[in-house]
Amino acid sequence: MAKPYHRPDKQKKNKKTATKGSGGQRRRGLRGKGATPKAEDRVYHAAHKRKLERKRRDQGRHERELPDMVVGRNPVVECLHAKVPAEALFVARGTGHDDRLSEAVTLANSRNIPVQEVDRHDLDMMTGNGMHQGIGLKIQPYKYADVFDLVAGVADRGETGMFVILDNITDPRNLGAVIRSTAAFGGHGVIIPERRSAQVTGVAWRTSAGTAARLPVARVTNVTRTVKQFKDNGYMVVGLDAGGEHTLDTFEGATDPVVIVVGSEGKGISRLVRENCDVIMSIPTTDWVESLNASVAAGVVLSEFARQRRVK
Repeated sequence: MAKPYHRPDKQKKNKKTATKGSGGQRRRGLRGKGATPKAEDRVYHAAHKRKLERKRRDQGRHERELPDMVVGRNPVVECLHAKVPAEALFVARGTGHDDRLSEAVTLANSRNIPVQEVDRHDLDMMTGNGMHQGIGLKIQPYKYADVFDLVAGVADRGETGMFVILDNITDPRNLGAVIRSTAAFGGHGVIIPERRSAQVTGVAWRTSAGTAARLPVARVTNVTRTVKQFKDNGYMVVGLDAGGEHTLDTFEGATDPVVIVVGSEGKGISRLVRENCDVIMSIPTTDWVESLNASVAAGVVLSEFARQRRVK
């Protein structure tokens, strides 16, 4: 019987031999890429930005809920020596003792501040970080004064008022240093904004060397409005800024009721606050020094104003 005829091309097509191809690229390209990411996980999506904003708010809320703590052995001892009002001293279990830790416990006991031993993890949670060296001092919330109660008190005592307003100062160490200088040179108080400003926390307490316990600090919602109210009460408002029309060498108005407005080293004084100052004054310095730190500038001006008042 004759064999069936097979076409040569058909036979070649069915032959299982190596052929030229894509190397599997087409096959891999057809594979699934998994589920589509959520909108909030796509960095280009508006939902992702809203997620980041919620996270930022939640983090800020968590930070506000943390107690005001001073951590580290040297800072805690300094605060206790400065008689910063404190609620409790916390020591982590298993912390190695040294002279500073013993001194902190002794000072706390002498001031009837409770000393509590806690787990290290709990102290981590209370302080918000693990850099506490096994010790933390919980500070009482600062009691801010009312600015115009201060003004009224100065008038009732027949004194010539001298206040400092801080504008755009966000470093609590600068705030503490200004409080200390204001107290040293006979000022009557420091005024700070409620928002976007350093507050009287443990860091400011420590930098002020305890003077925050005796010099009142007031908070206001609007610095510009407060400046106007000071002017209505007979105060001259002097803003410190480079390139002012007056210099500290030529200004002689410190013997009258005066308010000194100090801005940050970078931003300076806010535009509206500057426009409502009676005088913009600069401090003469060496040509190659661009500006002074805010707390240093405040200290220099307060010292000169105190000198003028002593001479009078």
